[in-house]
Amino acid sequence: MKYTAVRSYRAVRRLTSRLEEGLTEMARRPDRGDISITTVIIWVAAVTGALVIAGTIAVVIAKYNGNLAGI
Repeated sequence: MKYTAVRSYRAVRRLTSRLEEGLTEMARRPDRGDISITTVIIWVAAVTGALVIAGTIAVVIAKYNGNLAGI
């Protein structure tokens, strides 16, 4: 507990310097490499597909849980 204030001060200084570096970089290079809408659509479709597959597997396992007990 003795050095909590010192550690907090160091963390704040580190975060402040990181933020300043990021803002400087952003001002120097306005093209930040934003992702395109196509990439977002592909990611959303992939995550949705994965959730549908996982949900289907969960439903099948819940439905046939008694039959699978002997395996």
